[in-house]
Formats: sequence, structure tokens, C-alpha cells
Amino acid sequence: MIPMVDLKAQYQALKSGIDKRIQKVLDHGQFILGPEVYELEEQLADYVGVSHAITCANGTDALQLSLMALNIKPGDAVFCPTFTFVATAEAISLVGATPVFVDSDPDTFNICPIDLEKRIESTIRDKQLEPKVVIAVDLFGLPANYPALTQIAKQYNLKLVEDAAQGFGGEILGKRAGSFGDIATTSFFPAKPLGCYGDGGAIFTNDDQYAEIIRSLRVHGKGENKYDNIRVGMNSRLDTIQAAILLEKLNAFPEELSIRNSIADCYYKSLSAEIKSPYVPENFTSSWAQFSLLHPQRNDMIVSLRTQDVMCYSYYIKGIHQQKAYEEYVNGEYKIAEMLSECILSIPIYPYMERDEIDRVVEILNAL
Repeated sequence: MIPMVDLKAQYQALKSGIDKRIQKVLDHGQFILGPEVYELEEQLADYVGVSHAITCANGTDALQLSLMALNIKPGDAVFCPTFTFVATAEAISLVGATPVFVDSDPDTFNICPIDLEKRIESTIRDKQLEPKVVIAVDLFGLPANYPALTQIAKQYNLKLVEDAAQGFGGEILGKRAGSFGDIATTSFFPAKPLGCYGDGGAIFTNDDQYAEIIRSLRVHGKGENKYDNIRVGMNSRLDTIQAAILLEKLNAFPEELSIRNSIADCYYKSLSAEIKSPYVPENFTSSWAQFSLLHPQRNDMIVSLRTQDVMCYSYYIKGIHQQKAYEEYVNGEYKIAEMLSECILSIPIYPYMERDEIDRVVEILNAL
């Protein structure tokens, strides 16, 4: 079986270092916010190129903490893509704000700046909600169009949040994912480009005030200590063992990222022209969380791959606007997102993939 991600192979390659890191935590016994957590935060901030990296319990919490730091509340409109995982919208709902869904760019699959501006204008005309924030998702590893999104956010006096849960390691003109917008977030879910062995997340910002608020919010809204509560917060701390694992994985991450891009190049060169491969704009670099194809016979492809022991997956078979929990927020059409849901297919891509496995995936797909 060729998996979507082979975490076992990665562990075997990094086993010695990971085991030593974990043993060190077991020896010192500081399992919550231990020294490895603060060491990781320093290394993450340095890697991304920002002033502050604040870890937390998971990527969804990272988004919610960011919105809390921005003082987002009921009556506020937060714009986000509909073609993404529900966590992006969930964080908006958890702070009492209203998600306003935006259609996708047909080439990059990311949030469409043109449709975003239309939805902002519509929200302003309706006068029911106050536009406050845009959350852009770096889908499948490709950073969203931040040059265009930044301009729109400034034009309408909106805050911009980068959801880099899938995009960690991606770049635009050498600037790394996690450094765009007013605040950025990521997830360390095991299958992400940089993942731990459980749940974990992080928030990135250059704003000292936001960083101070987020550090308070993640520990029950603490002031000078956890028994001095100056705001309503959350319990969202990264376990020290997960931080230790991430420190070792971060050391290997640049090389793994290079291999991911080499595998993507193999797919580009080998897949049939009838299969639409992902589009990466000039000056953009993807971290290849997924290699996602478009084909009208997507379901036939799934059957062929899985019957020949190749895992594949459809992200996402429904847009968030099509989910029962969010049907009340549907406002207009989402034609591109719905087309993507019907035609998209993600195939295996991970740093420990062998060349014969890549060739096998290509052979099966090209034979259809």
C-alpha cells in the first residue's frame, strides 16, 4: 500500500534524534510549557521570519485565539473561503462572529480576491454586519494571493489572518508562509508538512501587543501568573513532548521540503496533459501538503488507485456552505468551489516516497 503520508518511514529516519528529545522531557518532567516549548517558539519565529511565534494546543485554537486577540465579536463579519476544512469557519463561529464565505480561484484553488471584494461590498451594502477580518487559507501548501489580499484588506480597513495550517514552508518571493497578514496560524496535526505526534498549533505575528494578548489568552487569560486572570481566555498549551518532537522534525524540514518539490516536479513531467495538475504562480513556492489534481472522472480515478493499493483522497467533497451547520450563511453562488468539490483528487506526496512508488501512481492515472 502506498499511503498518502508515511509517518512511520519518517520516524525511522529521525528515530534517534526524536527518541533522545522525548527522553530528555521524560527526565526533566516539565510536561506543560517546558523549556522545549520556548525553544521551539524561538526557532519557529526565526524560520518564518517574524518577531513572535506562540504555540498552542491545535490549529483551530490558533485561529480562535487570533480572532480573540483582534476582539472579533457578534455582529462582525469574517470573510473566509468555502473550499477548505471546516475549522476555518468554526473558529469564526466560536467567537460569535458571522462567516461570510468566498468562492475559489479556479487555478490555485485558494480564496478568490475578485469574489472577496464583491462579498465585502455586498456586506457593506446590507448593513447587517460590520466587516472586520479576512482569513485566507494556504490550501494544499500554496500561499494565497497575499499581494492582492493585502491591498483589499487595506482598502476596506480589514485585518488579514493567514491560515497556514497546510502552507507551512510555502513562500512568495522568498517570504515564508506564516509571515503574511496581521496574524498567521498553523497546525502541527501529524499529516501536515511539519507535524507532531498529536495535536499542536502556533500563531505568528510581528505585533508585540497581539503577541502579549495571545500568550495570556492561551493560559486562561492570565496576567502575571495563572492565578491572576485579567481576561477570559482558553486552556490551549502545547505539550512539551510534542514541542520536543517538532524541534527534531524542524531540523529535517528544509530537506524534506526540497524532496516534496522534487516529487511534485516528477508528477508535472509525467502525468498526462488531460489531467489538470496544480498551478503554482510565478514567484510562489508550495510546501506540497497535498498534490491535488482536477479531472471530471475523479471517482473512476479513486477506484483505480485504491483497488491497486494506492491511497488517495478528495479534499473537500463539500464546501463549508454546503454543510448543514453552515447552511444559514449561504449568500449567493459558489460555482468554482462546487466544481472543485466534484473534480478534485489528492494523490500521495511525502518526503520518504520511493521513485518506483511515484512511477506506479503515474502509471495508474495515465492508464485511465
